[in-house]
Amino acid sequence: MKNMEENKGLPPKTCTIDRLVTVDEDVQKVLEGKKTATRRNGRYADVGEIMELEGRKFVVEKVYSQSLGELTDEHARQEGFDSVEEYKQSILSFHPGMPWLPQMRVWVHEFSPIKE
Repeated sequence: MKNMEENKGLPPKTCTIDRLVTVDEDVQKVLEGKKTATRRNGRYADVGEIMELEGRKFVVEKVYSQSLGELTDEHARQEGFDSVEEYKQSILSFHPGMPWLPQMRVWVHEFSPIKE
């Protein structure tokens, strides 16, 4: 019931959770505990949904919208980077020609490992 309540008011997902973390380097960061969030231009998961990477499971704990201008170094560390600038350069390397606009909004998906 709690998950349904937390997802209430969110727009429909634009992709599936299996596409949330796909870059090998990012998968390794998640598995090592260095990456606990992913920002995407669409909503890929609901709160409570389970992501599986190399046989390990992670639960999505929060999903919310954020502007790029709101990013802090702490947010960058959630993504596995030391600073916003390092995170920005990584994103722009994957998306050549994409502008980095402070008002551009992304969907934040925060997750944690499921202890089995």
